[in-house]
Amino acid sequence: MMAVRHNVINVSCVRSTWPGDVRASLYGVMVLIILTTLVGNLIIIISISHFKELHTPTNWLIHSMATVDFLLGCLVMPYSMVRSIEHCWYFGELFCKVHTSTDIMLSSASIFHLSFISIDRYVAVCDPLRYKARVSTLVIFVMISISWGVPAIFAFGMIFLELNFKGAEEIYYKHIHCLACCSVFFSKVSGILAFMTSFYIPGSIMLCVYYRIYLIAKGQVRSIKGTNQNLQIRLGEKQGVSQNNQRKAAKTLGIVMGVFLICWCPFFVCTVMDPFLNYTIPPSLNDTLAWFGYLNSTFNPMVYAFFYPWFRRALKMILLGKIFQKDSSRCKLLLESNS
Repeated sequence: MMAVRHNVINVSCVRSTWPGDVRASLYGVMVLIILTTLVGNLIIIISISHFKELHTPTNWLIHSMATVDFLLGCLVMPYSMVRSIEHCWYFGELFCKVHTSTDIMLSSASIFHLSFISIDRYVAVCDPLRYKARVSTLVIFVMISISWGVPAIFAFGMIFLELNFKGAEEIYYKHIHCLACCSVFFSKVSGILAFMTSFYIPGSIMLCVYYRIYLIAKGQVRSIKGTNQNLQIRLGEKQGVSQNNQRKAAKTLGIVMGVFLICWCPFFVCTVMDPFLNYTIPPSLNDTLAWFGYLNSTFNPMVYAFFYPWFRRALKMILLGKIFQKDSSRCKLLLESNS
């Protein structure tokens, strides 16, 4: 492997030939995306951390996922921006490995979080009476630990042990690798493994779970419509409101999952197909699809803002500086009808 590297050591990547105004426009758009990602997810983190009423199992999972998205915007996207626009990597080979590993880890961690959120919503909708007993703080801690730990081990292990090159070392160092380059490369085997681990398996779990939730919620609606109104009153209006809130939360989180799949699916499909197409997919297309995937981290807070009234109330209090007032953490953000 080292002999092959010496053969290409003088080959340097071609810098961007875009006009100055085009590059400036691209920088402007990407900086806006990065800032929107950071601000939106930071508001989610502050809101759930500060307001005690939001300290629920589901919200801690959302808090952890927002942290993943925030770190993606803080640690990954700025360097990816320079690489995408300049077509060169100025930060060294070691940091390239760190950046690539962190990119894969955080991207995978997002879908791991969404998988566990779907399971959490499944329990809440299908077994609401035993939800608090089954989804304890310890269970949430285990979910969050797995969502961070497995992607970290997978990403850093694959990149630093160069397992992603396994079986395609010669192709990479002869035809792909060049100086000042930092692109993600997978062989056929490692590409399939990354696709299955980071996207297909957890994504399939989410789709199956949310389909099951949809069927159950649909059945609950028919059951409620067929129930005598006097019986509903005896059962209690609060229980009906609670079921409606659970279905609404499940629908909202289902939309979050759908946004994720739409954003990341093209990138993962190209990644797994590229080795079987002899690496003929243009690097610029892969780069564009990666940025389309990054947009998922930008969209998530927007989904919360649109569907969750508590998010809008928390945002208003944060912007007005009311969170610095005494006992602001005990403010009521949830209403019974839309919590």
